[in-house]
Amino acid sequence: MLDIVNAYLEELFILLPRFSLLFIYALLFALVEIEIEGKNGWAANLPTWFRRTPWYARIFAFVLSGKPLTGYHMVMFLIPFFSFHLGLAFGQSWSWGFEIRVVTTYLVWNATWDFLWFLLNPHYGWSRFHKGMIWWHNGIWLGRLPIDYIVALGASVLLAAIPWLIFKNISYILYQVSYIIFTVAAIILIGYFAPLYQRWYHYMRSAPKNEVPLRQESLARGRKEVSKTR
Repeated sequence: MLDIVNAYLEELFILLPRFSLLFIYALLFALVEIEIEGKNGWAANLPTWFRRTPWYARIFAFVLSGKPLTGYHMVMFLIPFFSFHLGLAFGQSWSWGFEIRVVTTYLVWNATWDFLWFLLNPHYGWSRFHKGMIWWHNGIWLGRLPIDYIVALGASVLLAAIPWLIFKNISYILYQVSYIIFTVAAIILIGYFAPLYQRWYHYMRSAPKNEVPLRQESLARGRKEVSKTR
């Protein structure tokens, strides 16, 4: 038993940098989406298409608790999923074990990205993260979490348990549980510093008076150059 614990601790020491990189990746996605969407989540004010009635949109809504499908989210969900496979472009070999690791990691990572958007967004934050305040998360909630997060975490653990149930390989489920615990701890830490980011967010939008004409001048010059090329 002691050997198993020591082996797990050694593996965990190797995994911590990977978990950190995944968390930073989710954090960057959340931050860039805050810059893009602001307070209008789920691409509400973006120039993208929006579907509820086609069969593919109904499947999407069934999987994600009634959320409408948008062109923005179709692309944004695929970018990280494919980026998790980039190792294949640099010589990493594919296997079913690799794909299980990718999918289980993606499920937790996606929920992390989404929650960080709310936690850091000055228009929401933890105080406004509850049922009735977010129209696209208006399905079932369990406590303070929408059902989508619970399903994602549960599905990731169940999928990671398959190698254990079939091949008695416990490494996948240990990895997944460790990843979830690390992510929760990192979210709590980020939540502590969220007010600092939110103040910086508002500060950067209160541009000095001399910046306003400079921005207008830059836009006018750019449009003028474009009109010359037509």
